[in-house]
Amino acid sequence: MLEKLRISLSHLRFRLSHVRFSTLRAAKSARFANCSLLKHERNREKIRLKIRLKIKAEIKIIGEIMAGIYIHIPFCRQKCSYCDFVSFPDKIGYAEAYMACVYKELKMRGEELKGRVFDTVYFGGGTPSYIPPKLILGAMNRIRESFTLSENAEITLELNPGTIGEEKVKIYEKAGINRFSIGLQTAIDSQLEDLGRIHNARDYVYAAKLLKGKNFSTDVMLGLKNQSKDDIKKTIELAAACGSSHISMYALTVEDGTPIYTDYLNGELPDSDEVADMYDFGRNLLENLGYRRYEISNFAKPCFESRHNLNYWRRGEYIGVGLAASSFMNGKRFTNTFNLDDYMKCVISGFFPAVDCEEVGEADAKFEKVMLALRTAEGLSLAEYEKEFSSAFEEDFPAALSKTRKYLDFSEDGARVKIKDEYLYVQNRILMPFMEEPRQRD
Repeated sequence: MLEKLRISLSHLRFRLSHVRFSTLRAAKSARFANCSLLKHERNREKIRLKIRLKIKAEIKIIGEIMAGIYIHIPFCRQKCSYCDFVSFPDKIGYAEAYMACVYKELKMRGEELKGRVFDTVYFGGGTPSYIPPKLILGAMNRIRESFTLSENAEITLELNPGTIGEEKVKIYEKAGINRFSIGLQTAIDSQLEDLGRIHNARDYVYAAKLLKGKNFSTDVMLGLKNQSKDDIKKTIELAAACGSSHISMYALTVEDGTPIYTDYLNGELPDSDEVADMYDFGRNLLENLGYRRYEISNFAKPCFESRHNLNYWRRGEYIGVGLAASSFMNGKRFTNTFNLDDYMKCVISGFFPAVDCEEVGEADAKFEKVMLALRTAEGLSLAEYEKEFSSAFEEDFPAALSKTRKYLDFSEDGARVKIKDEYLYVQNRILMPFMEEPRQRD
């Protein structure tokens, strides 16, 4: 039997960091290295100028439409026990000064991107709902001044149920926020306490009530200490009953250096087989409740898929603004400094804060195309692949396909390929040969 591996949104961060990915929240498999600027001020300014000019030149040759803008808010009331994202629980006093720098970076980016159209905006963190809501309004005002947004652009804000109130929601509405992402994680209060969350299940219900009739997503986490299938059922059913149009269900990622790592070392967390069973259980429950899986960890009611996330899965372009935010443009990726002081000094001085830039080679591009597409329910379009790379998928990956074909489902017309539902949880093992093969030929 195949080894059951954890689903990890952090597994996609190697190339797509915002996401929370952000997200990232990508195979989030290789993290950006420490991006602090050089120690000596003279060298720092030389590097910044070189990067600014380089990035400026790259931006100018981007295609007509870019899909996404990501803004990182690195402040939170309390660091969760599993969190290794760039966030600060003790620096809220920096929020206004930091956002002033975000406004300036947005203006700088907008000047280089005139004529481009953006379809989504995403505020991630940290906890965007923790900072004064006027700062979110200010950011949206700057975005509208500096960028061209598509009609009915999707504008998402992440929020913690313990940081929301009626007045905040009113200001978010004024800002044009039309989608919210609520970090519930679990409906079991004892598990929330173990995770270091600042809210309880009742706070989530209150937040959902404030957002009644609005488009909001709910995060559900698997693989928690003392978590049972009944706990998962209670969590998912609560999210559905409260009107969540979208549910992200993903496994806890245990990172070395986080407090929860101790629980992992002590054997107090479910093993990979248990988490795999939890995922299958949750997936079936979500589908029975009318949520369609469109990506391994993401489920939505019809027409409520996250357009911002879909852009990542489809390997679309995006820019990242703020501390540690990453961008993907014209086949190149660059990421901002992870150092708060350096970020603010750099932007105030009129320089782009990017400190890491890489060109995605053909082998990486082909693997990313395959990896991201196979994570989705729609799978990989073979015609789209051939159009992008001027080569056929089956010709580029003969060895990988010989090892994985039994786990793949080719459509009857031969137009698409996807991972069979029963093997979704072992997608990392299935994708590994695809990562290796182009490099072996090169």
